[in-house]
Amino acid sequence: MYLTGQDLVSVRNRLSRAHGQLAAVIRLLDEGGDCETLVTQLAACSKALDKAGFAIIASTLRQCIENPSEEMDTKKLEKLFLSLT
Repeated sequence: MYLTGQDLVSVRNRLSRAHGQLAAVIRLLDEGGDCETLVTQLAACSKALDKAGFAIIASTLRQCIENPSEEMDTKKLEKLFLSLT
């Protein structure tokens, strides 16, 4: 399964946001930023990555429901989902 259309745009936007947040964390580290700000930015980055992962899984599930196929490996899909928790 592949991301297409709005799903692709949404996931890409989330990953770009996480990329920017991670760059801010690295910059704060280099500049001697305070612990609270670093952890806050790191948590925001982590949440953005989690949301991107869940959006990918949701898109795949939607595709499987809309176009059922015997090729769908439910155990593999379950393992992917659980890897995000």
